[in-house]
Amino acid sequence: MYRNRKSRQKRRQRAVDEQVGQINKGLDGMMLSTVLEDNVAIMQNLFADVDVFQVRRLESRDGGLRFALMYCDGMINNEFVELSIVSPLLSASVPEGDATDYLATQALKVTEIKKTGDIREIVEGVSYGSTLLFVDGSAQALLMDTKGFETRAVAEPESERTLTGPREGFNENLLTNLTLLRRKVRSNELKMKMRVFGRRTRTQACICYMDGLVNKSILAELQRRLDAVDIDGVLDTHYLEELIQDSRTSLFRTIGSTERPDVVVGKLLEGRIAILVDGSPVALTVPYLFVENFQSGEDYYYSHYYASFARMLRIVGFFLTVIVPGLYISVVAFHHEMLPTQLLTNMATERNSVPLPAALEAVVMLLVFDLLRETGARMPGNVGQALSIVGALVIGQAAVEAKMVAAPMIIMVALTATTSLLVPKLNAPIIYVRFFLLFLASMFGFYGLALGASAVLIHVLNLRSFGVQVLTLTGDLSKHEVRDTWIRDPWWLMKLRPRIAADRARMQDNANMQNAGGGQ
Repeated sequence: MYRNRKSRQKRRQRAVDEQVGQINKGLDGMMLSTVLEDNVAIMQNLFADVDVFQVRRLESRDGGLRFALMYCDGMINNEFVELSIVSPLLSASVPEGDATDYLATQALKVTEIKKTGDIREIVEGVSYGSTLLFVDGSAQALLMDTKGFETRAVAEPESERTLTGPREGFNENLLTNLTLLRRKVRSNELKMKMRVFGRRTRTQACICYMDGLVNKSILAELQRRLDAVDIDGVLDTHYLEELIQDSRTSLFRTIGSTERPDVVVGKLLEGRIAILVDGSPVALTVPYLFVENFQSGEDYYYSHYYASFARMLRIVGFFLTVIVPGLYISVVAFHHEMLPTQLLTNMATERNSVPLPAALEAVVMLLVFDLLRETGARMPGNVGQALSIVGALVIGQAAVEAKMVAAPMIIMVALTATTSLLVPKLNAPIIYVRFFLLFLASMFGFYGLALGASAVLIHVLNLRSFGVQVLTLTGDLSKHEVRDTWIRDPWWLMKLRPRIAADRARMQDNANMQNAGGGQ
């Protein structure tokens, strides 16, 4: 039965691919006519059953030429079209010759006009807010940028709120996002290469990098992986993330993401590459190092003393949130001698009236916490926060009073839950690693915990992000190696960029340090 279902899915996918191929082949082979009505019929056939597709016929002032304007209602700026296209067409006195050239260069008041006969390009343009102009007697059309659809205003991203520094965030408009980057980097070194993904959605994306800083081999590898992407639709940058990441089965991310332009520019200035997709407020950055999970954009706007302390807290919080449950079970179930006698006596007294084994009790309480957190995240803002806090307090207190859970277990879960909030970028891996270590600790005590932690460390050490190790333990603790890792040194000491950058000299008066040993 499973094979039959899988076979039907494959046949259905092949049929869809063939249909898309026929549509693409039909568009590629379709040609425009010199007869206006024939071209209108072609477009009406392509946009059949699209009720927002509008056709408007016009004539020049002397009646010598007929025009047809086509656009998707709601996607264009109607006032702009009326003033910059319709009015000039009605008052135009077109001389003999190619009317499209005259209109494009002298009559129409549009910044971006493209003369084309490519049906595919025309369909994509009209679908994305361009206005199409056919002129009777010409086999070429004018495609004019008249976008006017509504977009979300530039605002601070909810997931990356900051107390200091820029409060701008990306929105769902690709050109707006590129403008936010260009405002911060006023240099021709900032390159922006446009691409299209999705056989059906034809979604625009942009690859951004600093030409003098990017590692060309990493850029070539990214281009190779993007060329291999074959999917019918891309609605968000995370579609591409899953398709181009190094280790597709790993819990840990090898591609960074952010909604803040200042963070993206900071990565670009370190030689990294950013990927932005139209319709998504999230930008991807590659390569991505493991230490970036503990870094924040705010670190560079605060005092380096506070930023270094905050980073070390995040690192300690990560280790606590994954190890504390397994450590607690190891001590309670296997290694009683690790606790002081009085503390062991108090814990044993608490556990005498609890019916569940310590390991099962920990699993249940951690699952309850994850349930409350997920529920709170899906509820409206204030309601979700209240639900998470009140729910945890009420359930925890009731469970202890009902003798279903020991009080030390509530303390352990609370510590685990609190420390997990310090590293939101690692939320997904933390859940699995925590239960993995908890399982091994419940089976083998400290030995299982140590083996599990070693396995996780070995896995992370073997991860690559576009050929770059995400975590390197070389034993080299020179001052240049730790400038911007688990601490954040002041700017006057961070004279070199990371090893991945092609040009490592961040400060011109220290260019002679570029070839010095050690990386930032």
